[in-house]
Amino acid sequence: MADTTQPRSARDWAMLGLVVLVALNLRPFIAAPAPILNEIVADTGLGLGGLSLLTLLPMFLMGVGAFIAPGLQLRIGTRRGLLAALAILLAGSALRFYAGSGVALIATAGLCGIGVAFIQAAFPGIIKARFPTSVPVVTGLYSAMIMAGGAFGARLMPVLTHAGYSWRMALAWLAVPVAIALAAAWSILSDTKASRPDGTLTRRLLARPRTWVLMAAFGLVNAGYSSMIAWLAPYYQAQGWTSADSSGLVAVMAACQAVAALSLPTLARGNIDRRRWLWLTIAFQLIGFFGLANLPGAAPAVWAGLCGAGLGGSFSLAIVTALDHLPRPEQAGALAALMQGGGFLIAALGPYAVALLHDGTGGFAAGWMLHFGCVLVTALLYLRFDPRRYPVAMPSTG
Repeated sequence: MADTTQPRSARDWAMLGLVVLVALNLRPFIAAPAPILNEIVADTGLGLGGLSLLTLLPMFLMGVGAFIAPGLQLRIGTRRGLLAALAILLAGSALRFYAGSGVALIATAGLCGIGVAFIQAAFPGIIKARFPTSVPVVTGLYSAMIMAGGAFGARLMPVLTHAGYSWRMALAWLAVPVAIALAAAWSILSDTKASRPDGTLTRRLLARPRTWVLMAAFGLVNAGYSSMIAWLAPYYQAQGWTSADSSGLVAVMAACQAVAALSLPTLARGNIDRRRWLWLTIAFQLIGFFGLANLPGAAPAVWAGLCGAGLGGSFSLAIVTALDHLPRPEQAGALAALMQGGGFLIAALGPYAVALLHDGTGGFAAGWMLHFGCVLVTALLYLRFDPRRYPVAMPSTG
């Protein structure tokens, strides 16, 4: 994908830099609104259901887009697809400056989600193809930068609004790092197309039960991430916290996500059986969600940090585990894309489910316990990921 006239080491370093730049832009647009929801509500009148759409809609589109992206990648090429996706993300971020209503703001979230959908579907396969001997480490770096970008977006908003910017302008500033990533992608990526298009691959992968198990496990965990991004700051603002303090808590969660997303795949790289590390992420989440629901004032940073570590580690290890199932990069990448597609469709429901439970109970505690239950189910699904059974669960697709 890079200019083949460069030495290989230079190409790899350039590609790693691009992985970082692009990944940093995949979550700020989702994480940024939460700390400034009071200002958004005051201007737009959105209720909890409408606010949940700021996370639900892009997550849903990420899910749908992951099914469509592999076919687009075959037709238009990876470079053109990624450049177009980054341009769409740039437009969605910049147009938030003109979001005069709740509907317009939700529409910009959807536009950003469309751009991110293609990027997330393409990158796992790119990583396996470009770094075949370092998949866990590079995937960990990619996942960590996604989480760090979320922390950046959440932390930046109160700073900008306190400096006198409107919430619209504050959100629109997130277009700047997207523009930098777009410029880098333009110079680093070469115009290549995937070889040997296989229009039946997606259908054959969907015919295998393991694909659906991967989707379910990924979706149930990332539903917790969606809800944390949407409701952690409002949860503590309802208890008297300021927007700056609550954004700091979201940043703690995202920072712990980044650390775990980078470190756990690195620690797990010596053994293709990733389950003990996946179960460690489960333990973190169980403690964190239980604490948020039942002891919110005792140690908020601890609960948020544990949830973040569990969510971040699980995200990156899930991608590595999906890639482990198949040896060929294009097939493994397609499987990882499908896992994300089905998973994000499930994850999109998290914020809305919590909003419904909030309306029914008057608080967020029931929502956190819902995710506690989802994590328990995921722990059982992880039992299936025995690498000795991969050739049976996912036989060669030819």
